[in-house]
This record gives sequence, structure tokens and C-alpha cells, in this order.
Amino acid sequence: MTGGIGQQQQQAMGRCGPSQITYKNLKFLITDKPNDATLSQYIDELKLRHVTDVVRVCESTYSSARLQEAGITVHDWAFDDGTPPPQSIIKNWLSLLMTRFGDNDDEACVAVHCVAGLGRAPVLVAIALVEAGMKFEDAVETIRRERRGAINAKQLQYLSQYKSRSRLQNRRKANCFVQ
Repeated sequence: MTGGIGQQQQQAMGRCGPSQITYKNLKFLITDKPNDATLSQYIDELKLRHVTDVVRVCESTYSSARLQEAGITVHDWAFDDGTPPPQSIIKNWLSLLMTRFGDNDDEACVAVHCVAGLGRAPVLVAIALVEAGMKFEDAVETIRRERRGAINAKQLQYLSQYKSRSRLQNRRKANCFVQ
């Protein structure tokens, strides 16, 4: 890992640290949840990785105002632990990604976190990878390579049946995705 929170610090805090997943022009950062005590380090890591948006899919454990002050938009899209996301959250997630990654900003990265960064957050990233053209098995393997233990059996079953509409295929034309 380059810069940010050191590996020893992460282990001492009982965390596996942030995991960057990159595919085509998509960059994601999967993390566990910060809290008000770790928020300064979290913001430093987000800035280091050019994060523009944080998607929070669990209950709030910190004030989003400090991220907003740092120029990072926070999206609160919580859903139940251990389950696949509802369609409304998938729609919001994909809409955010089409906007963010359609801006021709190759540095942009979207962070997503749940409590441990092993269930809800990785599932959203897997959906994005599938929508960008990756097979679901490859998406899961890519995520698990970075976040050991990610995606439970129920979520894996959901992903195996997920029907992509290729909404994130990299077909840029005049700074937008062609659908």
C-alpha cells in the first residue's frame, strides 16, 4: 500500500485496510467503517486516492460534515447486513457511477464502506464490475483477492443470478456513456 494508514497501524486497529479495485476506467476503494476518532486518517486516505464520493451502506458512525468539508460527497444508502442491495440502491449506485466515471476523470475513485468491508460494500462493487463487462465469478475473485472473506453465500447466489444490462460498459462518446 502506498501512503495513508500504515499496515501495522491497520493491524493494530483490527482492520484489513482499504482495498482498491480497478477495472477499465472504474476505480473503487472498499473500506470498513470509520468513526469520529479515525475520520482524519480516513479522509487523508481518501484524498490520497482521489476519492470523490463515499457510499455508506451501513448505519452512520461518523459525521459526514467533515468529508463534505474535504470536498467528498457522502451518499447514505444503507441496507440490511448479509443481504443483496434493493433495486433502488442499485439504481442510485449505477447512476452515481455513470456520472462519476463518465466525466473522463481517470483519477476519480468512488469509496464504499459497510461495517467490515466484507459484505454490502463488496457486493456493490461486484455489481459495478459485472455491469462493466466482467463475469460475476471474475468479479468475486478480484474482490476476494483484495478482501479475503468478502461476499457471503447468500450474496454470492444473488450475484450468480444478477442480470447485467451493461450499464457501465466503457463506451465513452463526448464525455458520457452511451446506453
